Amino acid sequence: MTTAFAQPQNRAKTIPPPALRTSYNALKSHAKLWSTASEISELLNLPIAIQRQTDQVVFQHVHFKSGQRIHSLNQEFVNIYLVNSGFIKSIFLDEFGNEQVCHFQMKGDLLGIDGMHTGRHMSEAVALSDCDVIVIPLLKLKVCSCTFEHFERAILHIFSRQLVAQQNRLNILASKNAEARVSIFLQSLAQRFHLLGYSQTSFNLRMTRHEMGSYLGLTLETVSRTLSLLNDAGIISVQLRRIVILDAEGLKELTLTHRDIQRCMVKV
Repeated sequence: MTTAFAQPQNRAKTIPPPALRTSYNALKSHAKLWSTASEISELLNLPIAIQRQTDQVVFQHVHFKSGQRIHSLNQEFVNIYLVNSGFIKSIFLDEFGNEQVCHFQMKGDLLGIDGMHTGRHMSEAVALSDCDVIVIPLLKLKVCSCTFEHFERAILHIFSRQLVAQQNRLNILASKNAEARVSIFLQSLAQRFHLLGYSQTSFNLRMTRHEMGSYLGLTLETVSRTLSLLNDAGIISVQLRRIVILDAEGLKELTLTHRDIQRCMVKV
């Protein structure tokens, strides 16, 4: 998919009149530079009634290479961002520049909503792979919210869903051991890949062991050791960043009980 490298513009853009539709559609089929609001709605799994009402507003695609920032700490909050493809991490930075991973975003996830409170982003978003990101200026979001019934409520529902996911992560950090944290993380990734139409038993980890540990509140050594134990127990197969889930029930059992990996190995 070919995307724009230029900086996104906040000025509203509408679909050309019928006389120009042919050239517009030809451009669209050749290079995916813009998405209609209905396509945004579909990507976000919004109700069909909303999709049919929102075809007159379009949003720009911007391509980011691995390692590039989508938005930076303290940057002015003028856009939210929708992941169309690729893998992204959101991080907090302390006063010494040390990073704490707070989110991993994939296709269909929104990022940048942390800027709503102060008007500036409280985190940074960094591409972990080449990414195609759809930029949603706040001005356009307001237009859609005022023009199309239920659009704003649907967007708020998505914000709420991501906040609940973050709260669940905090609960996991507070109550689970290392084996359970890693198991829950792998199950969550497997489910996400499945929903996107990919294999839920074989996938690549886009993040490093260090980034995974930062997200789970574990050290690099603990993450590596836990993955090795899961591998030795026959629950997963680990080859560098490649993960193959061999025993989904065994992985789930580690999250539901207080059994550790060593006891699972005895069972095997």
